Amino acid sequence: MKVWIDMTASAHPLVYAPLVRLLEARGDTVEITARDYAQTLQLIEQHGMTATVLGHHGGRSRSGKARQMASRLSALHGWAKGRNFDVALAHGSHELTLTARRLGIPSSTTFDYEFAWLQHQLGCRAATRVVVPASIPPERLARYGAKPPKLLQYPGLKEEYYLSSLVPDPAVLEFLGVDRERVLVILRPPPDVSLYHRHQNPLFPQTLDRLGNLDTVHAVVLPRTEEQREYVRSLALPSVIVPDQAVDAQSLVAFADLVVSAGGTMNREAAALGVPVYTTYGGRLGGVDEELIRQGRLRPLTDPRALELEKRPGGGTMPELRDPQLLLDLLLSAVD
Repeated sequence: MKVWIDMTASAHPLVYAPLVRLLEARGDTVEITARDYAQTLQLIEQHGMTATVLGHHGGRSRSGKARQMASRLSALHGWAKGRNFDVALAHGSHELTLTARRLGIPSSTTFDYEFAWLQHQLGCRAATRVVVPASIPPERLARYGAKPPKLLQYPGLKEEYYLSSLVPDPAVLEFLGVDRERVLVILRPPPDVSLYHRHQNPLFPQTLDRLGNLDTVHAVVLPRTEEQREYVRSLALPSVIVPDQAVDAQSLVAFADLVVSAGGTMNREAAALGVPVYTTYGGRLGGVDEELIRQGRLRPLTDPRALELEKRPGGGTMPELRDPQLLLDLLLSAVD
């Protein structure tokens, strides 16, 4: 089988790396396209994959996003035409599903946040299969044209699948200069260029300011963009560490005592690994986060002073997770 995968954000190499290994192990050919955005390209390389780079992020404005999408759709079509792919896979890349449909290639898309309205109106309608967590109420997806049999749902978190083979490497702590006697907090800034995250939320900078001035804490900030990296560094907070490049974030989370994130993927990685995690997300919570909050595995943060800053026993110990073969089988059902 010849498989095309498109990766457009930092979470996508994480989700697809174990699936690519499974595909290649059974003799399939995998070709990857990628958008130059955040740490996507670095993470593709870190996970032993290679990609053809087509396009970049369109910026904050709707007009910029629209222009870049049109340009990238043209580039993807020109690249994929004549390559004879059997199936195309994405994690929310509506550009892949639109292009695949135009070329007559069966496609599957997966995601775990259901309120990215425009993205899903385009991507879900064009896809052959839409594969999402069971915690997302199906009625929220029907408005995107995602109903059974197109809609398939899997148990648990996507992070429980791609982290299943993780062996946490303490070398990342040494590389960053983390003092293991201190409380290790991982911070992830808001996805401030995303259309669905337009609410001004002071919680993250307030949290950063508090933790960055505590000598009992080492706060590692994992920025999404160079602009965020430069901003955090300009604050010159004594207890903050800002890596120069993408790092082994999954090992970092596994050893962390606490995670505070305004995004989604890192919150769910922490929840999957049994690490206490707070969300500062300012938009509408999706079904996955709603379920994690009900289970007590994710806590909304309203005041940085409420953070419980304690050393966690058993850091780096892996819980039992899920088999990524199930996720792959659901995605490949597009060619049935």
